[in-house]
Amino acid sequence: MISIKNLSKTYYLGEIKVEALKNISLEVKEGEFIAITGPSGSGKSTMLHILGLLDKPDSGSYKLDGIEAAGLNERQLAAIRNDEIGFVFQTFNLLPKLNSVENVELPLIYTPHKNHPDFNSPQEMLAKVGLANRSSHTPNELSGGETQRVAIARALIKKPGLVLADEPTGNLDSVTAREIIGVLRNLHEEGKTIVMITHEENLAREANRIIKLLDGKIISDEKIRNDSNPVRSEKKNIGIKQHKFNKDQVKNYFKQAVKSLWSNKTRSLLSITGVLIGVTAVISMLALGAGAREDIKQRLAHLGSNLLTVRPNRHAMRGIAAKSGVAIRLTEEDGEAIKKISLIDKVSPTIDGRVQVVYGSKNKDTTVIGATPDYEDIQSYTPVMGRFYNEKEMVSREKVALLGKAVFDTLFENEYPIGKTIKINRISFKVIGVLPEKGASSWRDRDDRIIIPLNTAMYRLFGKKYVERIEVKVKDEEDIPIVQAELQRLIAKRQNLPDDKKELIEVRNSADIQEAVSSAANTFSWLLGSIAFISLLVGGIGIMNIMLVSVTERTREIGIRKAIGANNKDILSQFIIETVVICIIGGIMGILLGSAIAMALSRFAGWSTKISFFSIALAFIFSALIGLVFGLWPARKASKLNPIDALRYE
Repeated sequence: MISIKNLSKTYYLGEIKVEALKNISLEVKEGEFIAITGPSGSGKSTMLHILGLLDKPDSGSYKLDGIEAAGLNERQLAAIRNDEIGFVFQTFNLLPKLNSVENVELPLIYTPHKNHPDFNSPQEMLAKVGLANRSSHTPNELSGGETQRVAIARALIKKPGLVLADEPTGNLDSVTAREIIGVLRNLHEEGKTIVMITHEENLAREANRIIKLLDGKIISDEKIRNDSNPVRSEKKNIGIKQHKFNKDQVKNYFKQAVKSLWSNKTRSLLSITGVLIGVTAVISMLALGAGAREDIKQRLAHLGSNLLTVRPNRHAMRGIAAKSGVAIRLTEEDGEAIKKISLIDKVSPTIDGRVQVVYGSKNKDTTVIGATPDYEDIQSYTPVMGRFYNEKEMVSREKVALLGKAVFDTLFENEYPIGKTIKINRISFKVIGVLPEKGASSWRDRDDRIIIPLNTAMYRLFGKKYVERIEVKVKDEEDIPIVQAELQRLIAKRQNLPDDKKELIEVRNSADIQEAVSSAANTFSWLLGSIAFISLLVGGIGIMNIMLVSVTERTREIGIRKAIGANNKDILSQFIIETVVICIIGGIMGILLGSAIAMALSRFAGWSTKISFFSIALAFIFSALIGLVFGLWPARKASKLNPIDALRYE
């Protein structure tokens, strides 16, 4: 079963060279019970670790069932440890947070087919070692002998052909030690090949062969009795096959990850909190940005996207007016000329100014806009109460007015305004309507205004014969560039401006303004989102730090898992799943908290917020990716640990 030839192993403790094994050759037949003895430092443990594929020799050959160990990769070595070798350690090496059943079934976690008929059940193995009634107890609740029995049950769960026992009675009293040796004798009688390390001569005599080591060499090989029992399982050499992932293994990894997180509640809570804060910031900030963007979009929708405004370019005129004597005055006739352009739908020459408006004992400074009836359609000013004035009322210069919401609230509060008389700059006007609410921006309040007929404003209120601008609604938004050029050409011609002075006429596109405002809103949203994602990245870095600490704290656990058959991919998967679980839990909690904060901002602070499925999905996916990315380095570090170095870690 075991063939060793010229095996050597050297360690270096700083600059000190320690030759643990020196050209050892050994043959072990199937079904033998061998005890390896010798003083401390003789190489016993090193021999056992090499036999168990936990360590590698510097030179020489080691064959197990005819397979040369030196030619196997890491996954194949792990598979053989899982299938063919059962370990019983002096320090038990059970996981303290797991109960007896969970410790015993650990080797099955790293098995593609957990319920294979060749395997024992955990409960069956505990009953076999006399612990049927202690299955729910953790190692801390068991005596030393009971703990070692659990370790033996774990070693035998997959019916291995080879059992390696490293000082199995070293931490036990004499009575319990005899019980454990009795268990090993029974296993030998069942046909198991057992290699036991012990420094006690009387316990070594229970074996059928005693090998003594001294200074890394075999000094004696004594056969006490010839009672080997070569009875072997039918699954010989299945360990050479590399196990592949399946859904049961992923489920087991997830289960182990959750148990590990639950057993380290404080550390897990700190990690979850870091992700929670980041996701909360992402959700609330994106909701705030999306709400602001939506609010701006709604307000801009009232302006329309196919509007043009014609006005003198006062900025351009400043540089040439004094030299050329240019004075541009737009008139109603310009508006009538513009109406003749076929691509135009509505036209309204417009004038405005600041006034004092009075009703009863209440007064207010506000803006009066004089416009044609087309202004209602151009600016979406369909009254919420009353009506808009008509063409006849404008031509006859009727003193009628429509009030913006801010003016209405100040003058009338809850009083019905239609038909009431107000005074604008001491001139009486009849209220015929109330305008819809448009909202306020940082530079103007579109509800703080009064609209009156254009002719009334020009000749009765302001005493002007010209207008300040002409507002135009284009039939099709796609025709705006064409209309812009045509308007500038037409007005320049009517103002007798030469071609090189056309820039004195400004044709402003409301779509450009909207695009600029929307761009600013998007920039604001991205800024908020970036700040939030930085918070999430900080949380990810915190997870990485905590997981790196976790790898250090759990080094021995990693060694135990590798000793019972876990390969690098198994350890990598478990640690990655742990970090992803942390991030998913933190992500879900962050989504709930962030949504609650967004709704609170909307309700109590009056801010516009909008929680979108996109922001939730983005935060959730990003939090999971944070776990995957920032958990990869600690997980990889854990998976690369050498089994024997991890087991020796203190």
